[in-house]
Amino acid sequence: MWKSSWTRWSAVLGFALGGFFDGILLHQILQWHHLMSLVPGVADMRMQVLWDGYFHALMYVIAAMGLWGLWRAHKHAGETWGRPLFGALLVGFGLWHVVDNIASHWVLGIHRIKLDSPNPLVWDLIWFTVFGLVPLAIGWLMLRRPPSIGRRLSESTIAVLALSTLTLTAGAWSSKPPPNRPFTTVVFAPGTEPQQVLSAVAAADARLVWADPAMGVVVVDVPPERRWSFYRTGALLVGGSGLPAACFNWSRV
Repeated sequence: MWKSSWTRWSAVLGFALGGFFDGILLHQILQWHHLMSLVPGVADMRMQVLWDGYFHALMYVIAAMGLWGLWRAHKHAGETWGRPLFGALLVGFGLWHVVDNIASHWVLGIHRIKLDSPNPLVWDLIWFTVFGLVPLAIGWLMLRRPPSIGRRLSESTIAVLALSTLTLTAGAWSSKPPPNRPFTTVVFAPGTEPQQVLSAVAAADARLVWADPAMGVVVVDVPPERRWSFYRTGALLVGGSGLPAACFNWSRV
């Protein structure tokens, strides 16, 4: 079954969607952890946000690879798109959570599912089972069943377009500014002097709302169309600017 390009590239895309699901739900909406929450020396919010951004950017690259492979695969009339495609998606989705739990939680120890839990291992095991083993098993069973015959090529095109839309929607959601919050979070590069930060705020005609002691992370009241101007004055990431690296858009700071 893995000889089919449909299944291979669908699993790659499912892996990326699993990462998007993890980042959007756990990093942004629930805010249970950041990617590097337990790494010594990375307690600074600026670095936490930056590594979350790198994580989302990597998921974009993997998702783009999966979509590119599926678009090439749909041109082969002998490929079937139905159950093998969605089964492989589930395999990839489950594989992400299995790899993330084993590597990030138990081997490297860079974060846990729910950091403030008195027993984080319980949450790790729940996530490992519900979002890792269960989708992996269901997808594997779907792949082992004989594929249906006679699907039209146009149907595979529709499937790829639908998956592209789903992936782009997930990516756009990860870049979405928080609802009902007029403020923008800006993360400046290490070494940026407080006076430079204040100058950047003034240049954007923004109002400073909050800042960490080192002025590395600031929250400002600025018109949406002027957010991009911070990149010209030393900002690494700007909330709501449309970048994939926007986990901090949901920060409670």
